[in-house]
Amino acid sequence: MRVGRLKFNPDNNRYGIWWDNDWFHPGLHCGECLEVMLEGQWVQTRFEMAECFFLVGTPYRDCLENIPVRF
Repeated sequence: MRVGRLKFNPDNNRYGIWWDNDWFHPGLHCGECLEVMLEGQWVQTRFEMAECFFLVGTPYRDCLENIPVRF
């Protein structure tokens, strides 16, 4: 697994995973699983979108910029 950060990719209007100054994953799709850092622990979650982008089972919604993730 690689550790990166979520970043909005304006080229495809999706959040992707930014790693080492480049895209590791340029655009996440709904239902894709990943792990997110939450209160000092890695937690499994799923990327989704309804009225806004969000990570299922976490407080993260709407602006997901720079959240640490493992994929």
